[in-house]
Formats: sequence, structure tokens, C-alpha cells
Amino acid sequence: MMTAHSIAMSMSDWFDLFRQYLYYSFVSISGPLVLLPEMRNFLVNEHHWLTDAQFSASIVLAQAAPGPNILFVALMGWNIGLNTGSIFAALGGGLLCLVGMLLPSSAMVFVTANWVQRNSHLLAIRAFKQGMGPVVIALLIASGYSLATTNTSAQHDWPLWLVTAISTILVWRTKIPMLWLLAAGGVFGALGILHV
Repeated sequence: MMTAHSIAMSMSDWFDLFRQYLYYSFVSISGPLVLLPEMRNFLVNEHHWLTDAQFSASIVLAQAAPGPNILFVALMGWNIGLNTGSIFAALGGGLLCLVGMLLPSSAMVFVTANWVQRNSHLLAIRAFKQGMGPVVIALLIASGYSLATTNTSAQHDWPLWLVTAISTILVWRTKIPMLWLLAAGGVFGALGILHV
């Protein structure tokens, strides 16, 4: 269960949070999930605005909910606001993080998409697109590892790692819908076969 802890946020703290999400928006390649280790370091380790449990729960809840996967950014801001003890701060925190994450990247996509489409025949554009594939995969692996090792008992729980490896291979090599794998993980957890 996710428990809140009490924090105090000044206006400069809220500005730092917004500025950090503006930065994340500029450097996120293929979406915000690749920045999870950096977000965790900033929100949990450096500023202690969220606990590890709140950070992980924000991601899990957003991924389980229908809709875009960027919802975890709003949930992180929401949880930071809740930790201040104010529902208004929770609403503001969620909006602040979401706008910070969406504004720069949306503006850049709007400006560059048409140009890239017109020049897609250029060798440099094709090389850039192909070269970014391995970078994105490595960043996603780092994000998954960061989430998997936030709970110290999970680091030594080989059944969880085995299920992760099997699920990864199944997603990669078969056409089994990921929803079925998520459902299987939920059933294993509910039955107590796997626990974190």
C-alpha cells in the first residue's frame, strides 16, 4: 500500500519541479518512460518529494489505466501535492508536471514534423532514425532495471526475474498480446505465486 509522507513545498520548489519536467521533455527520446531512472533520482533520492513506493505506484497505476502512458507524470505531480497535505496542491502538481512534460516536446514536434516529412529522403534523416533504435532500447532496459531494483527484496527474488525474462521473450518473439501477460502477472500476484 502506498503511504504518504509529509513535505513542505515552497514556490521555488514548485518552479524547480516544473523546470525539471521541461528539461525531461527536451531530452526524452521516444517518450518519458526512458527517463524513469533520472526522474526517480530527482524526485525520490535528491528531493525526497516521493517515496520509492509512491514513485513505482504512479507508474504502475498509469500503465494499468486506459489512456496514454504519460499519465504517470501527472500522478507523480499529484502525489507530490498530496504529500503537502493539500488537494489543491495535488491538482496543481499533476497539472504542473504534465504541462512541463508536454509543452516543449509538443512544440518541437509541431515545428519539426513537417520539415522531416519533406526531407525524409535525405541520408542524414534516415541514418538518424535508424541510429535511435538501439539508444531507445537501451534506455528502456535501464528504466526497467531501475524499477525492478527499487524494492530490495525483488533484487534477490529469482521467480520475478524469470517471469520478466519469459515475458520479454514472449513479447519479442510471439504475437501474444501484452494484455494477456499483464493479466497472467496479476493472477500470479493474487494467488501469491509472485510477490514484491
